[in-house]
Amino acid sequence: MKARTVLASLAIFLPVVALAGWLDGHIGTWKLNESKSKLAAGIAKNDTVTYEMAGDDLVVTVDGVSSDGKPMHHVWTGRVDGKDYPVSGDPNGDMRSYRKINNRTLEFVGKRAGKVIVTGRVARSADGKTRTVTTIGTDAKGKKVKSTAVYDKQ
Repeated sequence: MKARTVLASLAIFLPVVALAGWLDGHIGTWKLNESKSKLAAGIAKNDTVTYEMAGDDLVVTVDGVSSDGKPMHHVWTGRVDGKDYPVSGDPNGDMRSYRKINNRTLEFVGKRAGKVIVTGRVARSADGKTRTVTTIGTDAKGKKVKSTAVYDKQ
């Protein structure tokens, strides 16, 4: 009985430790480096993005400027498991999912009313000092847009 309890505990604990371990490099505050970025016209600009853990959940907080020039603040809390979790405060979407590609890369999908509006990848550099976010989405006029945003770790 004791051995089964230990094995069950390890089965729950080890995946959480493994997840937290590879996510460690993403955790922190990231500031947009506009000079290295190629942002599409007419899309929101995420000036600061913060990744932090809250228990087993990842919390992604974004501050920036919406496509119409208004200040923007939104928060996503969920697991990096490819499932949709709600976003609060995002003028463009109401759900987002993240999934692990490898130890330095996340893939995300943003949705509004069940429809995909943006997809992208977050790739952290090997030295952990920068990350590049490549997105493909639709602007307010329905036109496909692609952007590359480079962030420096603070």
